[in-house]
Amino acid sequence: MSSMTPSVSDARAQRNVWVLVAAQAILGAQMPMIFIIGGLAGTTLAANVCWATLPISMIVLGSMLTATPLAAFMQRYGRRAGFVLTASGGALGAIVGAIGLMQGSFLLFNIGSLLTGIYMSGQGFYRFAAADTASDAFKPKAISYVMAGGLLSAVVGPQLVKFTAETMVVPFLGTYLAVIALNVGGMALFAFLDIPKPPAPDRDAPRVGRSRREMLRDPAIAVAIICATVSYALMNLVMTSTPLAVVGCGFTTGHAADIVSAHVLAMYAPSFITGHLIARFGVNTIVATGLAILAASGAVALMGVELEHFYVALILLGIGWNFGFIGATTMLARNHAPSERGRIQGINDMIVFGGVTVASLSSGQLMNCWGPDAETGWQLVNLAMLPFLVLAGGALIWLAMRPREA
Repeated sequence: MSSMTPSVSDARAQRNVWVLVAAQAILGAQMPMIFIIGGLAGTTLAANVCWATLPISMIVLGSMLTATPLAAFMQRYGRRAGFVLTASGGALGAIVGAIGLMQGSFLLFNIGSLLTGIYMSGQGFYRFAAADTASDAFKPKAISYVMAGGLLSAVVGPQLVKFTAETMVVPFLGTYLAVIALNVGGMALFAFLDIPKPPAPDRDAPRVGRSRREMLRDPAIAVAIICATVSYALMNLVMTSTPLAVVGCGFTTGHAADIVSAHVLAMYAPSFITGHLIARFGVNTIVATGLAILAASGAVALMGVELEHFYVALILLGIGWNFGFIGATTMLARNHAPSERGRIQGINDMIVFGGVTVASLSSGQLMNCWGPDAETGWQLVNLAMLPFLVLAGGALIWLAMRPREA
């Protein structure tokens, strides 16, 4: 019987992957741009430097608040409509942010950042969209390839910051104008996306699949969400403080841009092999490896504040995030049915970005307010990683020790 089953063709999935790779590269360039300058601009606009990283937190908060409604929107209207909507949100956020810079308004700048979170939330769904039309064998590779599209954004974004940050009288205004252009031009890519809309459920038919509460009780799903949240939150915790730490330790904005560029390259470069490594060694092993590399990143950062320490720590941070986050995403994708994706993907990203919001806000507090200088603040940021790494590692061990169900 099984020999008569036609093989699954991944031709459509491969085409969609290329579209999403391009979107990750072009539209995704805005994220390293804003993360580099968000805290620095916040320092000049905020009345209290303890709130310098609030614009970054607002981006992540916007992403968290829109994750669940965006998942429902895509479940009803499809991925293409959802991604056009989120790119529009990114353009609107950059427009409001630019107005905030011109008027010297920290409030407007933060409102723009909140709207930018709409795009960030949409970018988080690229990885799920890659898996929508892929076979089970191709899913981890499709997710990895789309994440690898961030390689170009890692180069383009920071270089655009270096070219645009001081091109106008108002610092960083040119960068926000470039972000507007990226969103407006990049949304045209989604015309080539070919992902069928999920069939509309019959109103009289019982709901298909598990409720959110039932899925959250699934051990594999719960651990996947914990590991994704910890991986992403700790990466954000450290990356948000990096430009402030680099400049605070006597280096330039250009140095900060180059270090963040190396970090973002490290976030996405392993994606070419992460899917293969998951297929070879298992998803739990790759997630555990990612957590171990995140711990190594913190250890290197605590050794000193020379440029080489920043580079090595941020490169390790990127690699650790890649293994931990892609592994956790694959674990989640393997443990829910297509009819459940709108519910679980939305709640997953709401939890993940909720953790990232807290991390980004805590980053500025630890960096600027809990220590007498930039070096002490940087050490506190990296020490804060430890308890959360223990939490995620313990969850993985607990899952591995559970008896296999038939």
